[in-house]
Amino acid sequence: MRTAPSLAIVLLLLATHSVSLAQEAGLAKPQMVLKEIVQGMPKGDRQEVRVLTASFKPGDKTVFHTHRFPVTVYVLEGEFTLELEGHPTMTVKAGQALVEPPHVKMTGYNRSAKDPLRVLIFYTSDPDTPFLDPAR
Repeated sequence: MRTAPSLAIVLLLLATHSVSLAQEAGLAKPQMVLKEIVQGMPKGDRQEVRVLTASFKPGDKTVFHTHRFPVTVYVLEGEFTLELEGHPTMTVKAGQALVEPPHVKMTGYNRSAKDPLRVLIFYTSDPDTPFLDPAR
């Protein structure tokens, strides 16, 4: 007798789960790409949010620079290599992201000899803050 109620409960759970999956099939769900705790975000009452794109031909690089606030880089195509002063070199591929820390001298590269690089950049700052500061 104990197996009949247990079997009924299992069948009920399976039926409920199948219905919920069918209802959710047409819904878009976000996928976590990067989750990181950062320091140095703007603290004022207002922030400026910028979303930028950058394209690098094979061998292209950024100027040697710093940022005043953290910058998030998402790689759309190719591989992005970031050299940070005092930190290990980082390389991220298409579909991956990284956070560039504030106040660290850096240069970003497309090290490929043949493939282009495209990145999507997210920057939150105090209003009218320059995106980057050239470093020496």
